[in-house]
Amino acid sequence: MAGGITETGELYSPYVGLVYMFNLIVGTGALTMPKAFAQAGWAVSLALISFLAFMSYMTTTFVIEAMAAANAQLRWKRREQEEVQDSDSTSDYSDDDVLVRGRSEPETRPILSVLGVNMFYICMVVYLYGDLAIYAAAVPISLMEVACGNHSCSAGSVKYDDTDLCWGPVTRKDAYKVFLSIFTVMLGPFVFFDAQKTKYLQILTSLMRWIAFTMMIILALIRIGKGRGEGHPRMAQISGVPNLFGVCVYSFMCQHSLPSLVTPISDKRRVGTLVVCDYVLILGFYGLLSFTAIFCFDSSLLHDMYTLNFTDNCDVLDIPALRYFLGLFPVFTISTNFPIIAVTLRNNWKTLFHRDGGTYPWVVDRIVFPLITLVPPIIVAFCTHNLESLVGITGAYAGTGIQYVIPALLVYYGRRHLVPMLGTDEVNKHRSPFRHTFWVWFVVVWATFCLMFVTANIILEDTKK
Repeated sequence: MAGGITETGELYSPYVGLVYMFNLIVGTGALTMPKAFAQAGWAVSLALISFLAFMSYMTTTFVIEAMAAANAQLRWKRREQEEVQDSDSTSDYSDDDVLVRGRSEPETRPILSVLGVNMFYICMVVYLYGDLAIYAAAVPISLMEVACGNHSCSAGSVKYDDTDLCWGPVTRKDAYKVFLSIFTVMLGPFVFFDAQKTKYLQILTSLMRWIAFTMMIILALIRIGKGRGEGHPRMAQISGVPNLFGVCVYSFMCQHSLPSLVTPISDKRRVGTLVVCDYVLILGFYGLLSFTAIFCFDSSLLHDMYTLNFTDNCDVLDIPALRYFLGLFPVFTISTNFPIIAVTLRNNWKTLFHRDGGTYPWVVDRIVFPLITLVPPIIVAFCTHNLESLVGITGAYAGTGIQYVIPALLVYYGRRHLVPMLGTDEVNKHRSPFRHTFWVWFVVVWATFCLMFVTANIILEDTKK
């Protein structure tokens, strides 16, 4: 994935890697989780998010093991080439040369077939399209809520409709489209150029993110502690499970960026322990954020973007500057990420259609690829601004492929490649704790079941309508 975690060639300690992984996983998806929790019920939500955290941790260990296997394959291939060069310098051929040449054949093949590689890029493209559509909708929604005056103290117990007036004859829906148009005009041109994620930009956005998340948790806890919490969530509501599944999968996504995150870690011996710590912390954080939300606010009044619950309710936050900060928080953080994700998607498109030795015409490279990157998510954002559904669908489909299927295939074929190279006596130092083949097939079966379940639910919902 383009736009690495750090500057090229810069190493960092395992503890910095832990922080980076935490920041990578905890993003926009966390803001849509409270409403999904409220709709599925607190008991079902707690059980499902715990299980999905375990599944995501498992496939993360799969990716790390596959990375180590690929690295071993590259080193072995390099060593064999050096042996061939040394032997060629002394004689034309020898019996040893034949063995080396014959043994090197399986190692020259990629871990995944061409079909597998294309499947990966297709999943990435779909996921990044969903990401861009979520970002393109989230910013105008936040701007609409702030600009339409619904951050006033009397707005906390009101559920607004898109047809309600914003200013003058302009409805809230019209205002959303105006802000979406401005967003497109201002950030769309970045897709036609190159954008790089810098360390300082990440530090700034991470700082704002943690200020905002900490404020929301503390404010909700204070209100609950004073006995003024309005939430009375149900224990279980099966109809909300499919969407909660998609939101949780999306919110635990990190597998696509693990190579750029793990590679620069200077001491990789404790990577496994740090990954465990990260997932425990993230699970606790998601639970704290969501549970304080569903017991603090009436479930029917929870916004798709959780920050908006603090901008229109002075009973929770009566300082105007802080209400504006939380209301505009997604605008600042998402706007800085949108060009990076868009350039990543554009580069994935180029790689998917690239052929060795071939180059793209200027029009295709500079016009066509940027347009097919930018136009579809903007159209989706114009058609709907239901963030919960966008996050749920993106996580349920593309997220399932990236988080479950591809890691399982990578580790399965990575293990098969290592045996003829190193033999059965050598052990991958970064192998997953889930080393039995059962776990690989368990992940694949689980992913298949999830896709069938979500698809069936969507069909049934459409039939009811």
